[in-house]
Amino acid sequence: MAPFPIIAVKLILVAWDVGLLVLLAPGFIIADPSKVTSKTSLSSVPSTLKSNSSRSTLTLPSMKDRSELPTPRTEGEILSSSNLKAFSFNDLKTATKNFRPDSLLGEGGFGHVYKGWIDEHTLAPSKPGSGMVVAVKKLKPEGFQGHKEWLTEVNYLGQLHHKNLVKLIGYCSDGDNRLLVYEFMPKGSLENHLFRRGADPLSWAIRLKVAIGAARGLSFLHDAENQVIYRDFKASNILLDSEFNSKLSDFGLAKAGPTGDKTHVSTQVMGTHGYAAPEYIATGRLSAKADVYSFGVVLLELLTGRRALDKSKPGIEQNLVDWAKPHLGDKRRLYRVMDTKLGGQYPKKGAHAIANIALQCICNDAKMRPRMSEVLEELEQLQDSKYNMASPQVDIRRTSNAVPKSPMRIQPSPRRSLGAAASPLPGYRTAKVH
Repeated sequence: MAPFPIIAVKLILVAWDVGLLVLLAPGFIIADPSKVTSKTSLSSVPSTLKSNSSRSTLTLPSMKDRSELPTPRTEGEILSSSNLKAFSFNDLKTATKNFRPDSLLGEGGFGHVYKGWIDEHTLAPSKPGSGMVVAVKKLKPEGFQGHKEWLTEVNYLGQLHHKNLVKLIGYCSDGDNRLLVYEFMPKGSLENHLFRRGADPLSWAIRLKVAIGAARGLSFLHDAENQVIYRDFKASNILLDSEFNSKLSDFGLAKAGPTGDKTHVSTQVMGTHGYAAPEYIATGRLSAKADVYSFGVVLLELLTGRRALDKSKPGIEQNLVDWAKPHLGDKRRLYRVMDTKLGGQYPKKGAHAIANIALQCICNDAKMRPRMSEVLEELEQLQDSKYNMASPQVDIRRTSNAVPKSPMRIQPSPRRSLGAAASPLPGYRTAKVH
């Protein structure tokens, strides 16, 4: 049984997921962030680790273009072409002190995450305190859903390399054991810093830095030659290094974007309630603009210090988008939704500019939302000292669409070629999110 509540709903869709292997279990799974710390426990790093973990950050050489890799077609080919370290289960038992409770970093729907140590040159397990620290995510053996997400994560993070994506070092596929080994992110998740009781409040400058790093990660995925839609962008999946540089984690729900003249892919609806775009929930039609919507929700969390969904709040305040939206375009009303933990220490014009960007990102009409590259451009301008965070109200839809392609090439998802025929999507009904 999953350790957090889920809402299982059924969807009626006429479209088939043509040519793509459905790597996810049937049903519409929406995690309730008001009750769940994190769907994936990699981001649940206790604050007690902050003081002694900065020296343990992983530094790996930058990875080259992986476009020469063959398109994986089977699980074996995915694993062999991933350019990742294949760990044995005994290696990871040694690295984590046999998965002892004092090595536990966190837990979630996938399983448990443990702190481990490996040699930075050979990647062999080492004694605690020597070598480099890693985060080891251990899949619950009873979950078929988890295995599919595990394989998807190996596929994407085995080939995607960017400074704003978490580094996947290796994996373990040993009998029934499925594990993933990541670089350790000493500052934990953005979710913990914004919402954990007792956490030191993030300054305005750090919030902007985190938003920019996350936008760079999404822009890289969207503008790559073979587009990737992240599909689960949220505060708990944004991890922070010792300098508060943000990196996207948990690629278990990532999906290859549309090709040719297609505007979307039709797929099973999965994600986290409060962050998922309304058109995707209603129709199952997925595009990169769904990620843009989710990014807008996280911008609101950074502005307000409130969760996307919080059932402890009264009425309309339970849904962050519904509550904040009427205030975002009005300079005189914006202060009413700003995070009180900032203590008023933020530039008013800069806050209004970011609120305006968020407003465009959460537009109900997906076509009217900006591209992530446009969002990134505006955020970077706000960080530039010459603007002094005093930029006027901006309209990022008017910026140039001439954005260069990422030099990093991504292999097509193996789901495109797996399986002789795609399965029809299960039927369900669900209410629109406004």
